[in-house]
Amino acid sequence: MARHGAQLLPEASAPLLRPVEDYLAHIELERGLSRNTVDAYARDLARYLTWLIDRDIAHLSEVTEEDLLAFRAAIDAEGLAASSQARIGVAVRRLHDHLLGEGQTDGDPAAALSPPRQTERLPSALTVAQVESILATTAGEDPVQRRAAALLELLYATGARISEAVGIDLDDFDLDRGTVRLYGKGAKERLVPVGSHARAALETWTVRSRPHFASRQSKTTGARQPGRAGAVFLNQRGGRLSRQSAWAIVGRAAEAAGVPHVTPHTLRHSFATHLLEGGADIRVVQELLGHASVVTTQIYTRVTVQTLREVYASSHPRAR
Repeated sequence: MARHGAQLLPEASAPLLRPVEDYLAHIELERGLSRNTVDAYARDLARYLTWLIDRDIAHLSEVTEEDLLAFRAAIDAEGLAASSQARIGVAVRRLHDHLLGEGQTDGDPAAALSPPRQTERLPSALTVAQVESILATTAGEDPVQRRAAALLELLYATGARISEAVGIDLDDFDLDRGTVRLYGKGAKERLVPVGSHARAALETWTVRSRPHFASRQSKTTGARQPGRAGAVFLNQRGGRLSRQSAWAIVGRAAEAAGVPHVTPHTLRHSFATHLLEGGADIRVVQELLGHASVVTTQIYTRVTVQTLREVYASSHPRAR
């Protein structure tokens, strides 16, 4: 079944179409954007793809700054409202920024369409106290609570994307050494440390509660790859937990803690921000997050600089 927005895209060659489909899936499943927002992005990017096809551009890596300047002139010539032109420009810019961050292109040709960098929205990060209050809502002996505790602890302990978390199999964990193997975008894998709190929650879930879910596996839901031990996170029918269900688990825990607007990506942002605030090297954080380029990771340094400025402004006697 097609993801939201994908059906709005024009027919195009795979090298041109697939990166846009992947990006729409990313903003829906990883960023948690609404269906209406995803569809709006899809409509704007469909306009962009149609224009690229007409110019015989077969791959997004071939797009140049001159092409994008010509595209901006073309949509301006259509007489679109300034707000519509700005919205299309944002969709195209964010697509190319995403491709650069994922290592699919060597540069970002959308600089000509970009607003000033300082206006870019910074990722939201929770305080440590907010994270702890969310994790506290999962305390309990109920199997569903144990699953939620293991999932939330894992997300915050590793900075995993939600798709990476639900894709983990039992074989990917080495709880004795405190590591987990994550499989990121483009089939890239990385080994990430797992802290003691997350290890304890995962061990409790896998040993004491996961078998309760696994016993419900049917021939259709319980199938797994030969030689694999099965998914770590299971749904009520014994099958692998979906990204949407995992996203809902995070949302319910945050709502119970009274912390609004929390998604799995919020925990990923918080993981990176708290590491940098604690003195971690940005290259280490890049490796832990699985970013192909340090450029993507650098946005978190601006979050911490903003925090430093706020502390300075409120603490230094001659700052005001």
